[in-house]
Amino acid sequence: MTYLASLSLPNLLARMPAAVGQGLIWGLMALGVYITFRLLNIADLTVDGSFATGGAVTVMLMLAGWPAWAALLAAIVAGLLAGLVTGLLHTRLGIPAILAGILTQFALYSINLRIMGMRANQTANIKKLGMFWENGKGFLLSSRYVPQAIAVGLVLAAAIIALFYWYFGTEQGNALRATGSNPAMSRAQGINIDTMKVLGLALSNGMVALSGGLMTQFQGTADVNMGRGSIVIGLAAIIIGEVLCDALFRKGCNFGVRLGFVVLGGIIYYMVMTIILWLKLDPNDLKLFTAIIVALFLAVPYLQAQSRSSFKHAAKNAAKAEKEAGRNA
Repeated sequence: MTYLASLSLPNLLARMPAAVGQGLIWGLMALGVYITFRLLNIADLTVDGSFATGGAVTVMLMLAGWPAWAALLAAIVAGLLAGLVTGLLHTRLGIPAILAGILTQFALYSINLRIMGMRANQTANIKKLGMFWENGKGFLLSSRYVPQAIAVGLVLAAAIIALFYWYFGTEQGNALRATGSNPAMSRAQGINIDTMKVLGLALSNGMVALSGGLMTQFQGTADVNMGRGSIVIGLAAIIIGEVLCDALFRKGCNFGVRLGFVVLGGIIYYMVMTIILWLKLDPNDLKLFTAIIVALFLAVPYLQAQSRSSFKHAAKNAAKAEKEAGRNA
């Protein structure tokens, strides 16, 4: 009873807007992971490094006087280069994709330290830097202005989803999706699958670096370890979003709607983490809870498929068929 009395519902509600703001940023990161994990069928571990790279580039350029929007563009370029390295290691040197990602992530740790002047973290005063203009004019994506941050995050998410929906409907975008779906058939159709893999990895990490830059702007600080575990969070957002999407749209949801649910998955994930902290559970167990959540949502589609194809289900269908046949007779 003492434990329950110590829990404050108003305190939880007060935390939720900030959780939504951060969840939006992680949802955007999950869109980058979605490109490799779902469209290319590659488990790319570069994202743990490229997320921090985006944050490091953003904070250092903002400290140098760059406007936030320009720093974010530079972060995207840095992420594209990181993904390009992983792609070349995989396609040109024959290194397995998962190992190529690990190597790039490993190298990015040292690179990120050098970007931040050999310091593990850097802090920027973002109060005077807007999203599009300087000196506090424009739109801020900061934890100090949570409602505005949510509004900016929603606009960015909608714009990026619309851009992805358009791009992956083009000839090149369809070629990239076909590469992940059936590489052998794609090669037979004249698609250069190595080029598509490199392109997909670059786009993915560019998106991840953008979200790292946005997180730096939201927090006002960048840390060399800020991307640790990003791949797991991205997978959690994807799986949560897909499970919800399939549950709400029984006949299947189209590509654009699915991308939207991936972002929603990031928001839900972070809200769950906030509830866990509100319940006063040990913060050191957050990664354990993350693993459990991902495992549960990964298991849902499998268990549903098993229940549909089980002998018990087949027996029920057979019994129904016999009853219907008896009625018709």
